[in-house]
Order: sequence, then structure tokens, then C-alpha cells
Amino acid sequence: MAPTQITADDLPALLADDIKVKVAGVDCDGILRGKVMSKEKFLGIAQKGFGFSSAVFGWDMQDVLYTTDAKIAPADSGYVDFLAVPDLNSFRRIPWEDDIPFFLVRFVQDDKPVSADGRSMLKSICDKMAAKDCLGMAGVELEFMNFQTPSEDGYGPNASQTRDIAAFLDKNAPGALRPVTVGSFSYSATRPVAFKNYFYDIFDTAARFNCGIEGWHTEGGPGVYEAALKVCEVNEMADKVSLFKLLAKSIGITHNITPCFMAKPMQGQPGSSGHIHVSLTDLSGKNLFARDTPDPDTPWADCASLSDLGRHFLAGILEALPDIMPLFAPTINSYKRLVENFWAPVNISWGLEDRMASVRIITPPVCKPGATRFEVRIPGADLHPHYALSAILAAGWRGVEKNLEITVPPVSAQKSAGVKAELLPNTLEEALRRFNADGSVAREILDAEFVDFFTATREHELRVWREAVTDWEFRRYVETV
Repeated sequence: MAPTQITADDLPALLADDIKVKVAGVDCDGILRGKVMSKEKFLGIAQKGFGFSSAVFGWDMQDVLYTTDAKIAPADSGYVDFLAVPDLNSFRRIPWEDDIPFFLVRFVQDDKPVSADGRSMLKSICDKMAAKDCLGMAGVELEFMNFQTPSEDGYGPNASQTRDIAAFLDKNAPGALRPVTVGSFSYSATRPVAFKNYFYDIFDTAARFNCGIEGWHTEGGPGVYEAALKVCEVNEMADKVSLFKLLAKSIGITHNITPCFMAKPMQGQPGSSGHIHVSLTDLSGKNLFARDTPDPDTPWADCASLSDLGRHFLAGILEALPDIMPLFAPTINSYKRLVENFWAPVNISWGLEDRMASVRIITPPVCKPGATRFEVRIPGADLHPHYALSAILAAGWRGVEKNLEITVPPVSAQKSAGVKAELLPNTLEEALRRFNADGSVAREILDAEFVDFFTATREHELRVWREAVTDWEFRRYVETV
């Protein structure tokens, strides 16, 4: 595990027995993009950074150039290099790659952070809050379905081991993929035994990769696991979510298993969530959402143990939710999960220990005061963790700065009054309209260049989707129209 602070002077000793180093940055889809370089080169660029093609923000997750005007990396620029500056405090070793040293980077252009770089975005928001003696803490729970990785010519002990789902799907429908187990067995004590080497390899390796898991169990749906990452400072948590996905996919390769972080990989099954727990502390570690004694005069008992700052923060999140949805649900598939009756929220709602609400409040007497927190339940496993955490912190902090009041009654009060909560956008197209609109909360709390850029990237995603012919369409119309 890395020391708390690493300087360039520490690197020669830290890397004394190494000959190579791996580095990576996070693109706008949350995908790690990186390379391996010699130790000598890394030591030479550790402080000043190195050239990294801006194409990583000029193409989509399949390396297809954007069909929209994504101005951060426009085609007419020739995809000039950004500067990738290693974050020395992100150091860890990759256990499944012979302990090669690894560092995350931040992207810079003209001495300014690239607005699409989620690591820089989140750091900027955290620095702003730290100036007011506030520190963001977070925990993230990732659910994901696990498929047996097929060979190109099928399953079974005699099949050739190409370990390539893309090759398999080129010749087979997605429904031909097999989850590692069938049926739904949440919190099963026996189900993990079927693939125990894979199951425990992830848990053990996560600890060695400074990406520790606090809770690890089966979840609802065929072959679904859930990892609750240990609570830590927000910047670290966002990194750990990205790195956990890297870890799970890499460990899966050695076990012929493909973990899938789609929000809704299988029709008729619950989706895979990426719930975010968030709280604020002062610099001494005191929870700022906790109230010393319950407030007898609160209009809603659900927030009686929530501090004034906590109420303002919650009000900020609730007011922003419809305008920041693309940062919680960034893909076409995200919105297939956000449907009623599948443990996913569809409206602007909150409540004490309410797992059907968009924001679950966890306060005493449910927990100790120091564990007071909000659980934002909208994001799926396909979230970009840096963007999603940036949106939560920026929205909540806007509520604190503006002293916003909670105007939405909790779910319990709405049910008693027979009131229906306002629905959230239920498609990426609708969510983008809100996100990109003049005067949206997103434009108030985030960099305007980023809002324009991310809108363009999602419009590209919509265009690619509209041009696609789905299995459903083909089966429905091939003989009938």
C-alpha cells in the first residue's frame, strides 16, 4: 500500500527493483486508458507529465470517432497531445501482473485541467469544500452479473479457449451467453461455492490492490455479485471504483469468466446498481450531517436527526436530480434498469431507511451519529464514478451555499397524502434535454465546456443506437411485416 504522500524524490527507492511502470487515465465513459513505459522514462516525466493523445476524449468506448462536435478533442485539431501528469499518491502494484507499479494520471492542456477529466473535476470540487473545512466521504456498492466466457466454438471442456465474448457474439445472440449460476439467490451462503476460486480471488486481490471490499455477497439475479467498497475519502473512492472494475475483469480472464457492469444485462431480471453512500465531515473527522439531538420541530420525522447542513445538502441533491441524470445513468441501457418494481428509483424521492427512494437517509437511531449519510440509489453499475460523485457533491454543496430547504416530502408523507412524486427522465434523450438546457442546475454547478462536451458524446451514443437493428426488432418483424 502506498504511503500517504509520495514525492518525486521517493520514486527511485520505491521503484528500485522495477524495470517498467504502468499508467492510465480515465476517459469520459469511465474506461481506463493507459500504457506501459520503462522505469527510466517514467522517472523522467513523473513531475512534468508526458504526451497522451487527446483522441481518448475524441472517440467512444469502441474507439469510434464521435459523430458529434465534441469540442474538447475536435477532429480539426489533429488530436494533439494532452499532458498526462502522474498522480504519485495513486501508486499501487497490480497483483495479477507480477506486481508491476501502477499510477493514475490527470489530463492537462495549456496548464489547465482538461474539463472532461473526471479525476480533475472531482478534485476541484473537493478542494473547494476543503477550503470551508469540509471533507467528502463515500462508499460505493457495485452489483454485476458474471458470465461464463465462451470459446468461439462454444462451451465445455473440449472447446477451444479463445476467451473472447466479442467473437462469440459475432456468431451468436446475447441470450446464448450463460451466467455462472442460474436463478436468484441473494445473500446465499452456498451459491459462491460453485465458483469459489473466482469469488475469493476477487476479494483477496482487492485487498492487495488497495481497493478493499467491506462486504461481498451474491445478489438478485443469475450469477450476480455485489461488492461494497470500504468507505474512504471521495477522490480515493472514485478511483477505487474504476480500479475495481479493472480488477474484476482481469481476474475474470484467468477464470474464464466475464464480469458485466451493464445496468440491465438481462430482460426480466433486476438491474445492476452502483449505489453511492456519501457524507461530509470536518477536517477532524466529525460527521457534519449528524444532529446532536433529534429536532422535535421538524415537519418530517425522517430528517429529525439530520443537521441543518445535511438538510441543505439533501435539498441541493433533490433539486438537481432531474438535471444531472446523464451523470448517474450515462448509457442507453442505463434507463432499462430505472423502471418500477425492480428495486430502482424512478422519481424524486427520499426517506429514512427507504430502499425504494432515490435518496435513502441513514441517521440515528438506525446508525451511530458518526455514520449518518445519504445513499443515492439512482446510479447503476455502468456509472462513471468521478462524474457521478462530482455531481452529488456539487449539487449538495450548492444546496449548502444557497441554504436550500427541502421542498419534497419524504416518501412516507407522500403516501399518506396520496401524492405522486415527480418522475425523473426515463430515457437518455430526455435526460440530455434537461442536462443541456439553458439554466439547468448542471450548467450552474459544472464547467460549461464539460456540459457541452458530455452532451455531444451522449448524442453520439443516441445516434449509434438509433442506427442499430436490435435482436428484438429482427425477431419481431423478420417474417411479419
